[in-house]
Amino acid sequence: MKKLLFITLLLTLVSVSLAAQPTSEAAVKPVILKLSEVHAEGYPTSLADHEFSHLVEEKTQGRVKIEVYTGGTLYGQETAAIEALQVGDLAFARVSASPVASYVPALNAIQMPYLYNNAKHMWAVLNGEVGQKMLADIENSGSGLIGLCYYDAGSRSFYLTKPANKVADLKGLKIRLQNNQMMVRMVELLGATGVTGIGPNDVYSAIAQGVIDGAENNWPTYQNMGDYEAAKYYILDQHTRVPEILLASVEALKKVTQSDMKIIRQCAKDTQEYEIAEWAKKEAASEQIVRAAGNTIINLSSTAFAEFQTKMAPLYNEFGSAYTDIIAQIREIGKQYK
Repeated sequence: MKKLLFITLLLTLVSVSLAAQPTSEAAVKPVILKLSEVHAEGYPTSLADHEFSHLVEEKTQGRVKIEVYTGGTLYGQETAAIEALQVGDLAFARVSASPVASYVPALNAIQMPYLYNNAKHMWAVLNGEVGQKMLADIENSGSGLIGLCYYDAGSRSFYLTKPANKVADLKGLKIRLQNNQMMVRMVELLGATGVTGIGPNDVYSAIAQGVIDGAENNWPTYQNMGDYEAAKYYILDQHTRVPEILLASVEALKKVTQSDMKIIRQCAKDTQEYEIAEWAKKEAASEQIVRAAGNTIINLSSTAFAEFQTKMAPLYNEFGSAYTDIIAQIREIGKQYK
């Protein structure tokens, strides 16, 4: 009898213990988060987004899953994606550093023309004290955003209907630009005229019809848009290098545990080299197509590049006066990457 009572009591305790536990289904139910990307599938940043998603799911053992939406299917504009991050409607977004500068003005400093000597210089800045402080500043800005890591977007250079080996060769040329006051000023200081209001899909025809003498962009855009067929000279002045940033939402990630949040942060950083490598492949493929078409690629001499940099002095006074300390740090780092 006592044995029977003992067994009954034991079964009751086990039953109560099991009832207090979550069901196996609830225990393994993952946190589903969304990532917005405006670029198409196969683009370097899109590939990095998928790699990020894969790593997070693997490292959290399925506790966190990230759904990647490319091609602007979730948010067609990066500014809209940022707004969604702020209110928690979206967990992640890959965006240019430019719109993030609205929340951390110091990010304007890393976008100044002719600031970097080369790509190694830029990455030394971004992965060093200057760049990492800016990522931390995003999180500390009260914007509801978290800066996870930087991605490569290459450099922008001029492409023209005539050769240009020095500043004087740009005199009088009409060059299509984005609607950006600083860029217009940059071209003006080089003796050319900045033309805004021409959409990216209309650049080719504007060059072909003689409305403009050229434009500026990175290798993939120069090739993908077909502009290389109208403007046969690509001048590798590499005037700006504006990185991409993988952002996260403070609000949306409240549902993630601290340990998994730590994993997410590390996974993002782990994808940076992957994206840089994919960008390099994309650039190389575009360059190969352009060279095969017989276009002329002009590499500026160190003397000519220094002349372009010197011409920017008034621009730095006008647009960079609030960031003189940061710019000085960046230039100091550049001494190692001549």
